[in-house]
Amino acid sequence: MNTEPDHYLDLLSKCLTASLYDESAWRIMERPRIGNLTWRRPGKFVRTLIKLWTHSAVERRSKMIVERRPFDPVARGSGRDWPLFGYTMVGHRRLENVRFCVEDILKNNIPGDLIETGVWRGGTAIFMRAILKCHGVTDRTVWLADSFEGMPKPNTAVHGSDAGDDLSHVSYLRVSLEQVKANLARFGLLDDRVRFLKGWFRDTLPGAPIEHLAILRLDADLYDSTMDALRALCHRVSPGGYVIVDDYQSWRSCRKAVMDFRAERGIDAEIKMIDQDGAYWQVPAVSRHAPAEARSTE
Repeated sequence: MNTEPDHYLDLLSKCLTASLYDESAWRIMERPRIGNLTWRRPGKFVRTLIKLWTHSAVERRSKMIVERRPFDPVARGSGRDWPLFGYTMVGHRRLENVRFCVEDILKNNIPGDLIETGVWRGGTAIFMRAILKCHGVTDRTVWLADSFEGMPKPNTAVHGSDAGDDLSHVSYLRVSLEQVKANLARFGLLDDRVRFLKGWFRDTLPGAPIEHLAILRLDADLYDSTMDALRALCHRVSPGGYVIVDDYQSWRSCRKAVMDFRAERGIDAEIKMIDQDGAYWQVPAVSRHAPAEARSTE
């Protein structure tokens, strides 16, 4: 038995999650303010920096303040911390789920491409492309859909579940398309089997040139973003394919969008938990993802 792909993908998972470096556990302290401190015990040096630097000054000088803390393998394994560096926040268990789903659709010849909606630095998509490459797959595309400008402001007036979840100001979450491409290139995985959809999901996904999907992975966080991706893409997932929801338990707005969508479309496939946050379901052989009016004409 050839174990080289297993060793490669295991090492890649550790690299993408930055689990090889203790320093990756250090936390970026976003938006330092005097009147809205978010740290429990800021030291004298940090307090001095806060007084001297406003957020705009820190950003303008390309500097950041970090809090040193010990590496927690349990938190990193379950995607419960944000790595200072690394290429994904999802942790080992959700990457293991990605591998399981991708290898299952390959084993069972489920037709379609793979997409992640909300990619941050591109780490999970890098992992998807690496799995396909390990299996010598050349006829499937990995799609990366993102604004590549950070998160949108939540529509709290309509969706109360988004209240308190405005991260549109967090520069740490803004990763450009050029940087994501560079990240893929660093792993030798930027090729014609990788394509990008830049913009807000409501604008890019409905008309995306994707006929069939075998994997739909959602990392959209907010209600509208999650619903936009589901409405535009879920009916394209082939029977036997998978829908993966990264934030199912960690973002109540995401979970509500998923539940509302499934009720709207009459989807009753079992939702399985990956870890304490992520979840997924497999599209049944007779798909119920299409709108009712579409199913009635079949």
